[in-house]
Amino acid sequence: MFETVAVVGATGAVGRIILELLEARDFPAKQFKLLSSKRSAGTKVTLKGQEITVEELTPESFAGVDLVIASTPDETARDFLPYAVEAGCKVIDESGYWRMNSEVALVVPEINPQAALDAKGIIASPNCSTTQMVVALKPLHDAAKVKRVFVATYQATSGAGLQGSADLKAGSKAALAGETYEYQAFKHPIAFNAIPQIGGNKADGYTSEELKMVYETRKILGDESIMVNPTCVRIPVSNCHSEAITVETERPVSPEEARELFSNFPGIEVVDDLDAGLYPMPSTCDGRDEVFIGRIRRDISHPNGLSFWCVSDNLRKGAATNAVQIAELLAKHQS
Repeated sequence: MFETVAVVGATGAVGRIILELLEARDFPAKQFKLLSSKRSAGTKVTLKGQEITVEELTPESFAGVDLVIASTPDETARDFLPYAVEAGCKVIDESGYWRMNSEVALVVPEINPQAALDAKGIIASPNCSTTQMVVALKPLHDAAKVKRVFVATYQATSGAGLQGSADLKAGSKAALAGETYEYQAFKHPIAFNAIPQIGGNKADGYTSEELKMVYETRKILGDESIMVNPTCVRIPVSNCHSEAITVETERPVSPEEARELFSNFPGIEVVDDLDAGLYPMPSTCDGRDEVFIGRIRRDISHPNGLSFWCVSDNLRKGAATNAVQIAELLAKHQS
């Protein structure tokens, strides 16, 4: 059991779910410390029967803390988490800042738990769109070695934070009423629209969100040879990211074998009956911790290809749940 666990960014969209999960899963800690920006400091939160006042995050906040779970902007993770490491804390970071640092473990517990157990400093949790994809790829990679991945994402507005969800709601109301709305989280209207850009232009016409899926996938699966071609799109869905994925493997994997591989892998639930209209959808996966897979079929353009549809709650398994699962892994193996 950890003595003191600090949650940084406790009042944000992901931070709130982290607190919910810590209570629902009865995480083993004697006390919790909640940290946030100056704007949110002073907020009172009830956690496991205790009313806790949110404190402002400072470099001194980590004294006496054993474990830190942080969900913050990249700049905050860059500036403050080294203080947590210096204070001797184990640190789980949801931001994108540390993920590709060669000295930082990038962890999905179902895939590479030992990396978290071996980590000496910060443990990074992957980008939400990467997380659900690598969970789906892992059983295929173990059975038949994934060589190439084509993925198109259909990402929910909650991935842009609380303001993204507010933009969808207010923008949709305005559009239906024939009124204008000034979007804060998006460069273009998201209501009744699809925006084929998430993140800035980084290289060769690919965005930062797309390149995360390339490099994070290779790091988590431990295979630099995997080729990933992503296109990331924001759509007017409030929560849960969807992905259309086609993989090329070294040997053919039939839909029947794929269903068995997926079904036997922890954290995956198969929903796949086209005739009955059963497949994963954001509306049915919202609030769930699993990665859902359906529309499993052979790629008719390649003999070693397999296509499927993947949906997961981006705020839960894509963020909060993965972080809490890493924390549970560390707690289980405490010396």
